Formats: sequence, C-alpha cells, structure tokens
Amino acid sequence: MRKVSFALAGAVLVATLAAGPVLADGHLEKAVEARNAQMSLYAWNLGMLGGMAKGAVEYDADKAKAAASNLAALTALSQQGMWPEGSDNFALEGKTRALPEIWTTYPAVSEKGKDLETAAARLAEVAGNGLDALKGGIGDVGKACGACHKQFRAPK
Repeated sequence: MRKVSFALAGAVLVATLAAGPVLADGHLEKAVEARNAQMSLYAWNLGMLGGMAKGAVEYDADKAKAAASNLAALTALSQQGMWPEGSDNFALEGKTRALPEIWTTYPAVSEKGKDLETAAARLAEVAGNGLDALKGGIGDVGKACGACHKQFRAPK
C-alpha cells in the first residue's frame, strides 16, 4: 500500500511539474492580448469610417479607402492561435468578454468571421468611391460585427 501511495504521489508530482510551465507561460493571456489588439485595430479603422459615414468627420476618399483596406486585411488574418479553448471570460475574468459558447458552437462563430471578412472586402472595394458608397458598405460590416458580438461576447 505504501508503494502505491508513493507511486501516486510521484505521478501527481510529475503531472504538476509538467503542467506548471503550460499554465504559467500565460499562453491564454497572450492569445487574449493578441485578439484584443486586433479588435482595437478594427475599432480604430471603423471609427474613422463610421465618423465619415455619420458626418462627424469630413469624408476623404483616400483615408476611407486606406481605413477600409486596413480593415479588410485585418479580417483576413488567421486568428487560429488567438482563440484557444479556456480563454473565455469565465476562465480569464476581466481580461476578455468572449463567452465559452464560442468553443461549443465553433462552426457558427467561424461563419460569422467569414461574414465579416466578406463585408470588409466589399467595403474596401467601394469606400473610396464617395460618401454614399461608404455608407452603403459600412452597414454590412456593422451587422457582421454585431452578429458575433451579440451571440459570443459578454456585456460590460
């Protein structure tokens, strides 16, 4: 019995030592930081485009085209490593608003991401073609963002 206890204690010790670096390396937090950085860049470019669309900022075709192109490039980036399971708002309270449902309904969230990528690419094609074209394209981007946020993001 004593040998079993020592063996069990040894196994627990080995498992703890092996898991320690994985848990301590902060990979979940780093993933959240990366996706939050990408979302901040979305917001920066959308803020400029939205300001123009609402009339709060004077429309500038070159700036609109640049911001929309940036947004399209950002949505096309692979986020594969930014969404490890366990990087949700319950596991990392205060660091993210991502709901755990992202990982239990993954095909749905992936489809929403593709919708955003498609809407951003369309916006990039028209944003420099006048204020009306910008207004026509930005709505689909907003809908795509909102569709994911409503289902998969916790309120503040």
